[in-house]
Amino acid sequence: MGFYSGEYPERIEINNGDVLISWSASLGVYIWDKGKALLNQHIFKVVFDKLEIDKQFFVYAVHHKLREMESKTHGATMKHIVKKEFDNTTIPYPNMETQCDIANRIDKVEGLLKKRQEELRLLDDLIKSRFVEMFGDPIHNEKGWEIGTVEDACDDIYGGGTPSKAHPEYYENGNIPWVSSKDMKTDVLYDSQIHINQLGVDNSTAKMVPVNSVIMVIRSGILKHTLPVAINAVPVTVNQDLKVFIPKKDVLTRFLAVQFKMHEKDILSAVRAVTADNIEFNSLKQRKIIIPPLRIQQQFCDFTKKVDKLKSTTQQSINELQLLFDSLMQKYFG
Repeated sequence: MGFYSGEYPERIEINNGDVLISWSASLGVYIWDKGKALLNQHIFKVVFDKLEIDKQFFVYAVHHKLREMESKTHGATMKHIVKKEFDNTTIPYPNMETQCDIANRIDKVEGLLKKRQEELRLLDDLIKSRFVEMFGDPIHNEKGWEIGTVEDACDDIYGGGTPSKAHPEYYENGNIPWVSSKDMKTDVLYDSQIHINQLGVDNSTAKMVPVNSVIMVIRSGILKHTLPVAINAVPVTVNQDLKVFIPKKDVLTRFLAVQFKMHEKDILSAVRAVTADNIEFNSLKQRKIIIPPLRIQQQFCDFTKKVDKLKSTTQQSINELQLLFDSLMQKYFG
C-alpha cells in the first residue's frame, strides 16, 4: 500500500473512488466523489497493493486510528501527523466477506445518524424561518423594532474560569457541571464532560451560572464556521472560553439565544477578519439587537417550545446512534 500527496514534484491526480487521507489540520479519511482533481500537500492518496480490500472497511478502520492519533499530532500553528508514524499504524485485515459485512453494519448506523442530524438541522432552520417571519432581519431591522445593545439587554455578562489542575481536590467527587466548548453541541445544557466541586468554585474565577442563562463560545477553533449558543437547564459553571448572558426582564432567554444565532454569520465574519478563533468581547457587548414587545417574544418562544420537543427526541436518537457507532468501531477496530 502506498501513500502519495501533492508534496511531490509530480502532480498527483485523483478521481472518483480514490481513498484520501487528510493528515494536517483536520484529520480525516474519505472516498473522493467530486470528479477529477489534484492533491495538495496536506492530503494522501492511498494506492492499494492488495486486491481484496473493501474501501469502505479501510475508511472506517483508518478513521478509528486517526481518532487515536489526534493526541499525537505535531506542529504549533497547524497540527499534523508524521507520515512515518502513520505508515507504522496497523489495522485489522480479515477476509473480504468479513470486511464487507463489517462495513455494511457500520454503514447502516452511520446512515441513520446522518439522517437524524439532517432532521435536527431542518428543525433549526424552522425556528430561524419563524424568527424572520415574525421579526424580519434583526441586523437591518426593516420592521422598526426597538433597538438596544447586548449589554443593554442583560443584567449581567461574565466569563468563566478553570480551577487549577494542580489541585485535584477541586475536581474530586465533583457535582457541578463545568462547561467547555466541547459540551456546547446542543441548544440546552443538562450536564458536562467534566465536573468540579464547590472548593473548585471558591478557589477560581469560575462562577455559578443561574438556570435559564444564555451561554456562548467566544474562543475556539469551532468559530471558524459555527457560533455555539446554549441555555442551561441546570446550574453550571463555565471555563474562560465561554461567556454568560443573563437577560433583563424585558428580554426572554430563548429569544436572545435565537437572535444570537440569527447574527451568527455577521459575528463570525469579524472573527475571521480580526482575531483568529476569538470573538472581540467589547464589540459583542455593543452589538445592536432588536427588543420587540415581551408578548411577541413570548409568542415566538411558545412556538420554539413545540419545536424543541421534536429536537429533544431527535437529539436523543442521535446520542444513542452515536454510542452504537462508537461501540461498533471499538468492537471491530479497537
